[in-house]
Amino acid sequence: MTQTQDVQAIAAAAQRAVLAARAYQGATAPNPPVGCAILDSKGAVLAVAAHQKAGSAHAEALAIAACRAAGTYDQIDTFVVTLEPCNHHGQTAPCTDAILQTPARRVFIGARDPNPRVAGGGTARLRAAGLAVHDWQALGMAGTGIGADALIAPFRKRVLTGRPWITVKQVVDAGGSMIPPAGRKTFARQSSLELAHAMRRRAEVIVTGAGTVLADWPLFTVRHLPDFPDHRRALVVLDRRGRVPTRYLTDAQTRGFDARIATDLAEALHDPRATEVLVEAGPILTDAVLQTALWDQHVLIRVGADADTITTTYREASHVAA
Repeated sequence: MTQTQDVQAIAAAAQRAVLAARAYQGATAPNPPVGCAILDSKGAVLAVAAHQKAGSAHAEALAIAACRAAGTYDQIDTFVVTLEPCNHHGQTAPCTDAILQTPARRVFIGARDPNPRVAGGGTARLRAAGLAVHDWQALGMAGTGIGADALIAPFRKRVLTGRPWITVKQVVDAGGSMIPPAGRKTFARQSSLELAHAMRRRAEVIVTGAGTVLADWPLFTVRHLPDFPDHRRALVVLDRRGRVPTRYLTDAQTRGFDARIATDLAEALHDPRATEVLVEAGPILTDAVLQTALWDQHVLIRVGADADTITTTYREASHVAA
């Protein structure tokens, strides 16, 4: 295999690893989502796996198990992992140990572990054992859309600041209005609804305003794609004037939410246990949040005559790249 073919194989495997991890964003909290692809010496993919839930097997261990099951364990040559393999004992054994037990020669990493207590430990352990360890950027893969840094941005913020990643979702019509036509709760197309519900599925906390509750009595459940089993979210309603009926909170509890009222914006947005918070609110609260320095990501869905346009803005680039 030529060097160009090798880089192409690593890049393709990296994309598959990221896609695998994205499928479990939100399910792995407080752990980050992680994907892993294993290649043979010719660049063929032997297995792709992702961490699925905190406390369960990590992506590397699942991919190795898949190779064992397929009878390709002895062909393992290269690991392509979205996040630096862990080198500490938690609820599972270190991934570095699992990798070192295989015939692997190389490991390619999309992002270093941002946790100051463990950062670099996995890389150092693997290199000390004689494996070649590379960052994806070393292959010129930075800026190619292979988003390992963006994938762990919420985890990075939480471990570095103790605060959750806050996404503001906003849907507007061609004129910039967030108010749907009479008799409707939304005007987005199905593809945009699926994106919005994917963001909702990732969140551990959903924040809305009293006005939205009184106008729409929204469910805030994940309906346009499968939800994660047993994933219980918090629903926080900003209500400074006590307008939200107790019945709404009771109904939300029956839908599986831990529902509560907040009277202060900073209080509503900050949950020290959460990794991701999603703001789904009307124009007043949405604008109020965007006027602060509390948000991290703004996803604007603009509904046009023929298609929806989606624009994502990050408040600080440092949140999505170390």
